Amino acid sequence: MKMENGMNFEEVLKSKTDRAERVLFKYMPEETGFQKKLLEAMNYSVSAGGKRLRPILMEESFLLFGGKGAYIEPFMAALEMIHNYSLIHDDLPAMDNDEYRRGRLTTWKVYGEGMAVLSGDGLLNLAFETAAGAFSLTEDENELRRIAGAIRILGKKAGIYGMIGGQCGDLEAETALDVSREMLTFIHENKTAALLQAAFMIGAVLAGADEDEVGRMEQAAYDIGIAFQIQDDILDVTSSTEILGKPVGSDEKNNKLTYVSMHGLEKSREEVLRLSEEALEILGSFDRKNPFLEELVRSLAGREK
Repeated sequence: MKMENGMNFEEVLKSKTDRAERVLFKYMPEETGFQKKLLEAMNYSVSAGGKRLRPILMEESFLLFGGKGAYIEPFMAALEMIHNYSLIHDDLPAMDNDEYRRGRLTTWKVYGEGMAVLSGDGLLNLAFETAAGAFSLTEDENELRRIAGAIRILGKKAGIYGMIGGQCGDLEAETALDVSREMLTFIHENKTAALLQAAFMIGAVLAGADEDEVGRMEQAAYDIGIAFQIQDDILDVTSSTEILGKPVGSDEKNNKLTYVSMHGLEKSREEVLRLSEEALEILGSFDRKNPFLEELVRSLAGREK
């Protein structure tokens, strides 16, 4: 599919991924001082690659609503920092106990458990320090209000009523005798979808979208997040370590309830498609269009890693 400047979708995605990486590393710390080992561990985890999906989705949401200005960049970096801190902590022996992430040893395997915990803490704190830096990139009163609102969204979606709440549910479910579909949905909604909602909502808010538009973007991101997590569960069953870049069968090993274990592969694949189509319907309902964003959502439904 041809996109902008005659490039196909894969070429545009590569260009946008490279941009997201440049933005991220602009805000990462230099490895100096007595805390050098901590800074190394933070940079190690962030430099492992990845899709940079969340900052890309944030900027595409920003563009969808006609956003202009550099103050989106600190939020792009901040959200990716939060995502990476959550992966560091997820991999710890006390959580998922995984030794590989994105094809290489996890942070705790290289730097030890204590330093891995600190590197996650460091990224979380640096994220909010970075996001707050957006205030210095504008003097416009309306934009200042939008930045304040975006910081609040970031805190909520990353916190106890968002991602951390979902991780709590995930841990509780490991030892529960019976986990309902509602509990599983709560885990997916918060552990995975919340940061995608942050991406969509912050992009829209910073661009000046109204409350109804932001709410619709939140719903679209919910659909994408649940679909993304179900696809992740599918890949944990059907893929290989070589393709996925991390151990497969981790969910079964950790006795985790997943959408696949509850509903089976066929039903899970059907749900991924249904949710993706619903998200695309929402994204296509606005006066403005973003063909790349819509194609990116389609690609997530069929991803293999």
